[in-house]
Amino acid sequence: MKEIQSLEHHFLIAMPSLDDSWFEKTVIYMVEDNEYGSMGLVLNLPHELTLSQLLEHFELHVEQGLHYLENTVLMGGPVDMERGFILHTPPGQWKSSMPLQDNLAMTVSEDLLKAFAEGTGPEKFKVCLGFAGWKPGQLAQEIQDNSWLTIPYNQSLLFDTPIETTWEVALGTLGISPEFLTAEAGHA
Repeated sequence: MKEIQSLEHHFLIAMPSLDDSWFEKTVIYMVEDNEYGSMGLVLNLPHELTLSQLLEHFELHVEQGLHYLENTVLMGGPVDMERGFILHTPPGQWKSSMPLQDNLAMTVSEDLLKAFAEGTGPEKFKVCLGFAGWKPGQLAQEIQDNSWLTIPYNQSLLFDTPIETTWEVALGTLGISPEFLTAEAGHA
């Protein structure tokens, strides 16, 4: 029997079968994928909030002139949308931070938001509200059902690609042009 490889530290790319769903044309960074289930953060669904507005919500004094204050907060997934998750590099020493691979970390503590307000946060980051979650075996089944493509982690895709082109760029890393995708699953 073939051992299933973890999708941790990979990206999921939504296939057309997910059109008209919450995940239509999304790209998800996979934080965890193990026997307990899977958790990821959607990287290309903009929230109505900017980082500046989020910091104001936490009543943090914001230094003016910081270039990233108008960055869009993302809807990280349909689960627990009141909870924030920040993917960033370098990892730093934040209170509730989980180190990931390739000098990446995920932090869920307010001390990192305070650092952003003061201009002392990490150089590269994505702020997400909510997350995407799957129970054990569910994501593997969705991949088998042709709902997702997977690609390895790529820092440029995570931090440097504009959110409005993330899906197309992710497909492009596989040499796939969106107009050639079909919602029909193919099984040989």
